[in-house]
Amino acid sequence: MNLHSLLAARAAAGRPVRVGLIGAGKFGSMVLSQAQRIAGYHMVAVADLNLGKARASLERVGWPAERYGAKSAGEAIREGTTFVTDDVAAMLACEEIECVIEATGHPIAGTRHALAAIEAGKHVVMVNVEADVMVGPILAEKARAKGLVYSMAYGDQPALICELVDWARASGFEVTAAGKGMNFEPRYRYSTPDTVWGFFGWTEEEVAKGDFNPKMYNSFTDGTKAAIEMAAVANGAGLDCPEDGLAFPPAGLHDLAKVFRPAVDGGRMARSGLVDIAASQEPDGREVLNNIRYGVFVTFKAHNEYTRACFKQYGLLTDPSGWYGSMWRPFHIIGLETSISVLSAVLRGEATGSSKEFRGDAVATAKKDMQPGEFLDGEGGYATWANAIPAARSLALGALPMGLAHNVRLKRAIRKDQIVTYADVDLVDDLDVAAVRREMEDRFRPVTAVAAE
Repeated sequence: MNLHSLLAARAAAGRPVRVGLIGAGKFGSMVLSQAQRIAGYHMVAVADLNLGKARASLERVGWPAERYGAKSAGEAIREGTTFVTDDVAAMLACEEIECVIEATGHPIAGTRHALAAIEAGKHVVMVNVEADVMVGPILAEKARAKGLVYSMAYGDQPALICELVDWARASGFEVTAAGKGMNFEPRYRYSTPDTVWGFFGWTEEEVAKGDFNPKMYNSFTDGTKAAIEMAAVANGAGLDCPEDGLAFPPAGLHDLAKVFRPAVDGGRMARSGLVDIAASQEPDGREVLNNIRYGVFVTFKAHNEYTRACFKQYGLLTDPSGWYGSMWRPFHIIGLETSISVLSAVLRGEATGSSKEFRGDAVATAKKDMQPGEFLDGEGGYATWANAIPAARSLALGALPMGLAHNVRLKRAIRKDQIVTYADVDLVDDLDVAAVRREMEDRFRPVTAVAAE
């Protein structure tokens, strides 16, 4: 609760917190929008393969052109401006940069950037949940070994969910479930980049005016992003994914504690300690009353009659029995809040959520029947959606993580809704990242997965 005071002390001492940003898309633009408003917070460099897009993002969020005209990171530091570059290595070579925000959204690039940043002695705020769910535990371990922080991005839902889970446990409650709200209907599962805007209700003119990526938004629509984020939460909060993947039970604010309690007590969870999604739509498309489409939640249980009575006395929303309660945050504003992660890492040496275990995995699952020779096209594409399943099951199946399902050729036929395995594909590219994934699997292999083999 004192980040602003700590930052003010650094600023007064002439030692601003110096930051680098990789990726100037929608999330990066939101980061930049706020960065210019925080005294003592210096965005030294912005790296993007498309320099024109990076400069357009800065202009869009209100940065004067003279603020991002530096010719090098060194010049940016001397003049208090920002260096725009397409060379991530040039950014990482700047010793004064203390923390790097990885916001490309690409799991392969994100893994490489995080490894390079850690090697260069930088804290890493990993906006790129796609990379985090694939190799986050090993990246966090490599960072810790160098005395660095590897962190989820505050403002994005996984970090906020981990914060709620931490609050509940630190208060002495049993966490029964945690997750987020989301607009989802079963028919969305097979959405493609060609159909996605219809599900959002946006016109072609509205889409043309924004900085929208159809594959990224389709990843939200078909449930892939939910699987990625919930598996990451499982790894960061010591929770588990449901055995067969997320169920997306519809639930509004007043029903969270009722729905997200164990089935033995009348809920929809197979057991306590799972992640899942509170759908804001009924399967037939009707909107759920008081839904938390943009929020996050945790459900928890009272341990005795006294605590149960306190739930009632202080107006907590509970299930009908009064034993289970819920706490939530109604909104998240992603990149507009990510400075919290940067300042927490630099000023406190703490992560705002970090992958500690390999408990959940987001695995590639076929959207349609496919034949040998066809290609998988990654998150939000035409070929696959991601399913969030326990890591032990993923390893027993030899499942292909969604992060490695980019431009990969099938060598065996697969059926619609079948989990794709390593044995189904030819992995010929990005073998360095595949090796990091294998290192993570070996290092953090769940005991149950070893037994299954």
